[in-house]
Amino acid sequence: MINKERLLRDNRLCKAIIGLSVEELKNLAAEFSACYLIYRYRKKNRKDHERQMGAGQKGFIPTPLDKLLFILLYLKCYPTYDLQGLLFGLDRTRVCRWVKILLPVLEMTLGRECVLPARQIRSAEEFFRAFPGVKDVFIDGTERPVQKPKNLRRRKKMYSGKKKQTTRKVLIMTDETRKIGFIPMIKNGRRHDKRLLDKVDIIRHIPPEVTIWADTGFQGIDKQHPNTQIPKKGTRKRPLSPEQKQENKIISGIRITVEHAIAGIKRLGCMTQILRNRRPFIDDTFLLLSAGLWNFHLRTA
Repeated sequence: MINKERLLRDNRLCKAIIGLSVEELKNLAAEFSACYLIYRYRKKNRKDHERQMGAGQKGFIPTPLDKLLFILLYLKCYPTYDLQGLLFGLDRTRVCRWVKILLPVLEMTLGRECVLPARQIRSAEEFFRAFPGVKDVFIDGTERPVQKPKNLRRRKKMYSGKKKQTTRKVLIMTDETRKIGFIPMIKNGRRHDKRLLDKVDIIRHIPPEVTIWADTGFQGIDKQHPNTQIPKKGTRKRPLSPEQKQENKIISGIRITVEHAIAGIKRLGCMTQILRNRRPFIDDTFLLLSAGLWNFHLRTA
C-alpha cells in the first residue's frame, strides 16, 4: 500500500500524486464516502443480489478515503493495471474491477458537488444555468492521443493533421474565471473545430449581450453571433496591418483564459497519455471527470 499518512502531511506531494491539495482531498472525501454508500445500497437492492451489505471477503482498499486515493491516483498518473496493483497490493484483474466501480462513484460525487460541466445546451435558460451571470465566454478545441486503430477507415477518421497522430477532439467553453461550463461529447480528431461547434448547435442559444471569444479556427462564427471577438486572418496578397496585428495580440491575451482551463484539464495523465482503455466512451468519462476536478479545484482554491 502507498503511504497514506505521508501523503496527507505533504501538500506538494499530494498535488503531484493525485492532482488535489490535502484540503481539497478532505473536502471531497466526505461526499465521496456518502456516494459510495449510495452505490453499495443500490447494488444491494438489485434482485440478483442476495448477500447483505458488508458480507463476503474484505477487500484490500478498506476505507472510502483509500478508495478515493485509488481512483484519483489512477486518473492523475494513469498507470497500467499491473503498476496500480503493485502500489495497492492487488491483482491487475481486481484493479480493473475497482476502476469500473469507482469511476461512476467519483462522477456521482462531482455531480452532487455541482462542478460537472453541462453536456447539452438547448435554450438560453440552460446556458445561464451553466454560466450564471456570465458576460464573456471563451471557446476552443483540444485533442487527446489514442491508440492507432488497425482498421484503416477508422484510423483515417481519427487522424489529426495538426497533431500528426490519431486523436479524439472536443470543444471547451469557459467563463472569465476559467470554470468549464460546457463540454459536448468527444469526437474523432479529424473534424474541424468550427464543424464541431456547428454540430452541437449552441451559438444560437447564447444571448447577444454575451461576448464570444474564439481563435481563427472558428472563422465564420461572427456571422452567427453579433457579439464576437475573433482575430483577423491575413493572406499573402492582403497581409495584416500593424493595427490589426496589435488588435489580434490584445484578443489573444484575453482569450488565453480558455488555454489555462485546458491546461487545468490536462494536469491529469488520463488526458495527456495515449488512451489504453478500450471500454466504450471511457475517453468521454475521463474528460468529464477531469473537467469536474478542475472546477472543484477552482471553487476550493
